[in-house]
Parts: sequence; structure tokens; C-alpha cells
Amino acid sequence: MDKGLFARLAFWQAKQASITLGVYVCADKLWVYAPATDRQDEQWLSFELQQDQWQSAFTELASAFPHSALQIVLGSGRYQLLVADKPNVDSQELSQALIWSIKDMVTIPVPQIHLDYFESPLPSNKLNVVVVDKDKLTNMVQAINEQGLTILGISIEELAMTNLFMDDNQARLVVSHHPGQELLLTVVKQGQLYMQRRVRGFSQLDKAEVDELNYGLADNLSLEIQRSMDYFESQLRQSPVNSIELFADGAVDALAKLVSANFNQAVNVVNKTSVGAKMAGLAFSELSRGAE
Repeated sequence: MDKGLFARLAFWQAKQASITLGVYVCADKLWVYAPATDRQDEQWLSFELQQDQWQSAFTELASAFPHSALQIVLGSGRYQLLVADKPNVDSQELSQALIWSIKDMVTIPVPQIHLDYFESPLPSNKLNVVVVDKDKLTNMVQAINEQGLTILGISIEELAMTNLFMDDNQARLVVSHHPGQELLLTVVKQGQLYMQRRVRGFSQLDKAEVDELNYGLADNLSLEIQRSMDYFESQLRQSPVNSIELFADGAVDALAKLVSANFNQAVNVVNKTSVGAKMAGLAFSELSRGAE
């Protein structure tokens, strides 16, 4: 497996800058993590993003952190993650061959497809293919460059989850939810992504009251968790996960208690101020991985 590619879907590479930030680009905000410096404690900030008005959002960011370098994680609505058969071609021809493999799976016209890919740590003849709209990505990149900012790398939510438990030898099932988005279930182990799955029907999970959780929502979530665990064990032939990690906003402590009643594994809550802020921190964590 190409660790560098797994660690960072590097659409653009650049030299390190003196100020480095983790940035999570979701539907309506830029969440930013700034590490501690001699003069400033670590910070988590957000900048409004209205209808992809990149110029105004990155102008604000550049005003707060001029000449900074950004490690970016794209929110789920900004890319598609597909599984495709690995084409039987030389590595330098792989990206072009993948375009024709996945063109019927996406709504983006072929000339507008920009893609990258990564492999599973488990033996497989499949590739995970990340697809973005070239024009939309270019618009964001141009706005960043025009503000004197630098892009160090661009990654996605599924890969960002691997930074939660970088040095952990135990497999963990992470149930993550950003407000307004569908649920994401991933299995991570030793800083690698073993499985990923999107589940519809939980987009308002962060707004659910405790009564709603009691009245079936926690059990429905438990069913999806069980399905993912079954797949991980039976289809991927792996040992059971060590724990279930809930990474969501809202009444997540109450949710953890309800879900834990359905499993033998420990059910933990990921420590955070908000999912968006934590995602920006996970984006920043890509930098230390890339330096290894």
C-alpha cells in the first residue's frame, strides 16, 4: 500500500510554511484549527461560507492567519467516494483508466472529473476512488492562492477518521455525524482505514432529544452498527472491533448509554467541542503523518 497516498490525497503539493492550519470545508463553514504558538494558545475557529463564496471566506481566514499553509479535509457533500475494480494497467496510467471505470457511477461529465485513489490495508483487487468536480475544486484553490495562502494537501472525511487513533493496535468502529450530513461508519486501526460506509436516515441526529433516542432512534442506530460489525467480521474476515466510538454533536452521552446496552464492546464518546472543530484538528494531524 502506498502510505503517502493513503495519508494524504495530494491534489496539490507545496513547501511547508511557517504557519500551518487544519481546515475542514463543510457545506456552510470553514472550520479551522490553529496550533499553539509562543504568543497564542491553540485555537478552533469557524468562518461562514455562503453558497461557495470562496473569496469572502478565505479573505477572512487570511486576515486572521496571513500567509498560512492549509491542510484541508473536504466535507462529505464535496466529493464522491466509490469502489472500483483495479484496472490492469501500469501505475502511471491508473488514474486515466479509472476515469472510464467510474464515469457511469457519477453525474460529473468526463472532462470535469478529477480523481485520486487509495487502497485498503487488506488484500483486494478493488480501489477506493475519490471523485470531485474539477471546476468546483479549481474555484476553491484559486480563491486560496489569491489570498496568499498555500495548500499542503487535500483529503476526505473517511481518511481523516484514521487520525483519531493513530497508534492504536485495536480496531475501532467510529460512528461519525456532522450536522445535516448522512451518517458515516468507519473502522480504523493503526492509523489506517479498513472499512467505510455511509448510512441514510440520520441526518438530524445532532438535533434528536433524549426522548427520540429512547423511542427507537438509538436502536435503529445500533442496528446499523451491528450490520457494519457483521460485514467487518464475516466479509472482511477480521476479529471483532474493540470499541464503538461515537463522534457526533447533540445528546451524544445519552446516546452512548442507550447504544451500549446493545453491545458487549465499550461505547465511548469522542472528546471534542464540536464535530466541525474536531475535524479541523484531524485535518491538521495529517501534517505529522505526512512527515513520517
